[in-house]
Amino acid sequence: MQHRRSFLAAAGAALAGAHLADAAADPVSLPLARARPLKPGDTVALITPATYVSNPDALLLAQRTVEFLGLKWKMGANVAKREGYLGGSVAERLADLHSAFADPGIAAVFCIRGGYGSAALLDGIDYALLRRNPKIFLGYSDITALHLGIYKRAGLVTFHGPMALAAFTDYTLDHFKRALFDAAPLGTLANPDEGRVLRPHHRTRTLRAGRATGALIGGNLTLVCSTLGTPYEIETAGKVLFLEDVGEEPYAIDRMLTQLRLAGKFAGIRGLVLGECADCTPHDYKPSFESSFSIGEVYDRILAGVNVPIFSGLAIGHTDDQLTLPLGPRVTIDADAGTLTYEEPALAAS
Repeated sequence: MQHRRSFLAAAGAALAGAHLADAAADPVSLPLARARPLKPGDTVALITPATYVSNPDALLLAQRTVEFLGLKWKMGANVAKREGYLGGSVAERLADLHSAFADPGIAAVFCIRGGYGSAALLDGIDYALLRRNPKIFLGYSDITALHLGIYKRAGLVTFHGPMALAAFTDYTLDHFKRALFDAAPLGTLANPDEGRVLRPHHRTRTLRAGRATGALIGGNLTLVCSTLGTPYEIETAGKVLFLEDVGEEPYAIDRMLTQLRLAGKFAGIRGLVLGECADCTPHDYKPSFESSFSIGEVYDRILAGVNVPIFSGLAIGHTDDQLTLPLGPRVTIDADAGTLTYEEPALAAS
């Protein structure tokens, strides 16, 4: 009997330890970890966790972008390596990510580009290291996989925004600086005021009117779907969800939104924001179907039963005019106005 009690006590302690470990990896039960704002003279790590960047002119452009911001750069040791379409092996790409977060002299980690391959890193990341050393982590597109994993396992606020090779229009640059250099809540974000009332380049559309508040989570639709069924899949209940993509035909957007619906990822969300989805039309020379829906028709069909505020067309993701969105802080969506308002800060007070 004594041996049984000892076994049960040990088993209980092990289960309690496992529960604590799970809780530490669950941002629902863990306060958000926030990096400090950037300041002039800080050093930024440049890494390639997905597709390679071996062109020396592109790497020089990334360096000059950081310098233009008044920052210093430190290139990951494995940047410019190439393994097929990847920026080095999984081990090499993980080494650059971990080195950047472990280095006390690094204030932020900027991805040079996306492409493909980030998801392969997810089960090798030392999430405890990232939480112990909160830094700004920036990227979008394929980098969505890393955003989802880091948020879920480390509870760290990361930033969905332009990478080092982005176009950086004045609008993009202004919102980029506000998001990364200022600890105050970002306030209300909206598309550019272009002065073209009748034919604006960036247009929003209200799919379902109303306002709602919740923590912001999301990213590239393809990557969100590709992580379903894994330990890193998106958790959407009680959240404001945002999705964006590029170059996908309407039927492909239909398929992915249907997958999210069937996976229950629209159940319990507070609101939904859809990006512009650039070039999401039937392909000119090889359309998949003779007759197709428009992307707007796909949204209306698939999201008809999602009874929360929804609007489309916000300047996020694959567009030169691009907002920088911190993931994790509480926001309010106004689907009538086509705006997203941050109610709490994304960065720690200096």
